[in-house]
Amino acid sequence: MFNEVKKSIQWGEETLTLETGKVARQADGSVIATYGETSVMANVTFAKQQKPGQDFFPLTVHYNEKYYAAGKIPGGFFKREARPTEKETLTSRLIDRPIRPLFVEGFKNEVLVICTVLSHDLVNDPDMVAMIAASAALTISGAPFMGPIAACRVGFEDGEYILNPEIDDMHKLRENPDQRLDLVVAGTKDAVMMVESEAYELTEEEMLGAVKFAHDQIQPVIDLIIDLAEDCAKEPFDFQAPDYGDLSAAVKKAGEKAMRAAFAITDKQERTTAVAEARETIKAALTEEQLADENLGSAMKKLEASVLRGDVVKNGKRIDGRALDTIRPIVSEVGILPRTHGSALFTRGETQGLVVTTLGTGDDEQMIDALHGTYKSNFMLHYNFPPYSVGEVGRFGFTGRREIGHGKLAWRALQAVLPAATDFPYTVRVVSEITESNGSSSMASVCGGSLSMMDAGVPLKAPVAGVAMGLILEDDGSYAVLSDILGDEDHLGDMDFKVAGTENGITSLQMDIKVAGITPEIMEKALAQAKAGRLHILDEMGKALTSASDFSVHAPRIETMQVPTDKIREVIGSGGKVIREIVEVSGAKVDINDEGIIKIASPNGDSIKKAYDMIWSIVAEPEEGKIYKGNVVKIVDFGAFVNFFGKKDGLVHVSQIENRRLNHPSDVLKEGQDVWVKLLGFDDRGKVRLSMKVVDQETGEEAKEEKKDEE
Repeated sequence: MFNEVKKSIQWGEETLTLETGKVARQADGSVIATYGETSVMANVTFAKQQKPGQDFFPLTVHYNEKYYAAGKIPGGFFKREARPTEKETLTSRLIDRPIRPLFVEGFKNEVLVICTVLSHDLVNDPDMVAMIAASAALTISGAPFMGPIAACRVGFEDGEYILNPEIDDMHKLRENPDQRLDLVVAGTKDAVMMVESEAYELTEEEMLGAVKFAHDQIQPVIDLIIDLAEDCAKEPFDFQAPDYGDLSAAVKKAGEKAMRAAFAITDKQERTTAVAEARETIKAALTEEQLADENLGSAMKKLEASVLRGDVVKNGKRIDGRALDTIRPIVSEVGILPRTHGSALFTRGETQGLVVTTLGTGDDEQMIDALHGTYKSNFMLHYNFPPYSVGEVGRFGFTGRREIGHGKLAWRALQAVLPAATDFPYTVRVVSEITESNGSSSMASVCGGSLSMMDAGVPLKAPVAGVAMGLILEDDGSYAVLSDILGDEDHLGDMDFKVAGTENGITSLQMDIKVAGITPEIMEKALAQAKAGRLHILDEMGKALTSASDFSVHAPRIETMQVPTDKIREVIGSGGKVIREIVEVSGAKVDINDEGIIKIASPNGDSIKKAYDMIWSIVAEPEEGKIYKGNVVKIVDFGAFVNFFGKKDGLVHVSQIENRRLNHPSDVLKEGQDVWVKLLGFDDRGKVRLSMKVVDQETGEEAKEEKKDEE
């Protein structure tokens, strides 16, 4: 009934298995990839005809995690998986980016890739397994896919690169000083196609070495996919790339001059208008048959690319007149919003980000429910890209994959320099509002985020800047690396290469390649050029912050204290009664964790002190031999109970009240009276023994008679 094919190799510490032929047999390609005990099923389907008038490649990738894979039941009322998590969205993008450029040029049939996590061993991250499964499913599907690709994750510890480190090693990397890198690389047999990383000030040489290491390590996986395909791949889909050479020639003849004039305009808005007019000029010169040709859009783009790319490589001339390695003018401003905790406006050419930082308490931490467990995050970065930032009318309010991806890139770049939670016990939220865009707005978010957090008083280890690099690579091997690329250079170029970091090293690297010819030499040059650009931007940012910023008066102050874990119950009280009383009386927010770390937060310093003193009175222990001021709370025949240390009471025996015999304690004491007592010690049952007669009740000092007796 089934025509199963299964292939396996030993890869790193685990066995990698690819199998097909048993499940989802009606899909064009279906592969279950298993690494360790983590299994992901990838199913590929593609339309056999192009939709009429389709002028783009409609590839859709969905990665979804099923809670049953880790033996969990989803939370919420409906108890089923709902909208995609951030992890699912980012992984969908991670799979899409390296496979999209590998479809045959001109193929515009709809393609759907669905990756489903079936089993998760909580050791091996399913995102890498999903990328491999998707590549294998595409390779055997018959679609015009020029793969396969493979992917792996790389760690870096004690100067050594680690293949596919465990999830726990990569989780909360900021809290793991030994691990300095979380790098994902995808590539073909001959070339690297995609890089995504979170790093801790790695040098350019260390980062390049990690990319090379990863490309070497994925080679056995590529061979495994080819081995699988040789046994079960479907016949290649009969697709011939359309020949629109005559149309392209006609477009070039009709509009090359106008297009060159348009791209010579340095202002983005004026250039956009001129390019649109050049297109209309071209259309006016074409026949009705040519205008009806579904390849007209491709012919137009080809002309635009040739105009832009030719001048860059041959003459070193960019459309805004800059040299290849020149960064656009930068203006950095901080403290521009009166009521926020920290704010910055970062402008680089025609790209601008208004970035705002808000400081919160432990109650504001983000709860993340992942397959490998539930945890909290005290740093969030949210990126918004409204339509007006590019002068367009469009849908507003929906957070798309692009916004999530760009926000995560900026998050990775900045979180490496955040102080430890024990040193800075705040929850930090950074929001980047992109107000203008022509070039990398994610890197503007990095620069603005760094400035905004410093304006809020966050003690960053070092400021961070980011720059986007581009590449123009011609068929003859000639190339040009571009610093601080424009939107058009990104759209019509061959590489999008974003590097963020401090003066000392790289904190994040993201690379997407549109051609399969990027050599280590080109990457090395791009990294070196990016470093020069990053240092220049850091220097410009430094002009905005000439001194350390004070905390906003509107931001909460937080003080931490450590209490013994066996005292946590006393601080909380039965049903939370004690901690609620502390909050109500002091006016401060109080948060306590299982390790006994207490965070006390309030904009008012007196409220923090009051809460601190109340907690201290509960958890501190009185010292034997020390004198305390107390209050008589109860009088009995044999003595008086005195509240002398927070909520602690002790007995002053009738013989310890005065240096004379008393008929009854009430002869000299009354309830509510303030007295001085000395802690003599504890009896066999742990009860507190106090004495009044050894203390001068006027001064609170030890009585002279007592001192003489002791001498």
